[in-house]
Amino acid sequence: MNAKKLLTFAGIALVLFFVIAQPGQAAGLVGNIIGFLRDSAESVITFVSNVFS
Repeated sequence: MNAKKLLTFAGIALVLFFVIAQPGQAAGLVGNIIGFLRDSAESVITFVSNVFS
């Protein structure tokens, strides 16, 4: 088994363990990540709108 597959499986196992062991904190983390991505996208849209206006 190559290292890339091994690291992928280890990452998936770690995420599953985190979700099963502490679902409340995992949900909060996902919410924070989605909020960050939304804010970043809004900032890029505002920048592009200002450049072309």
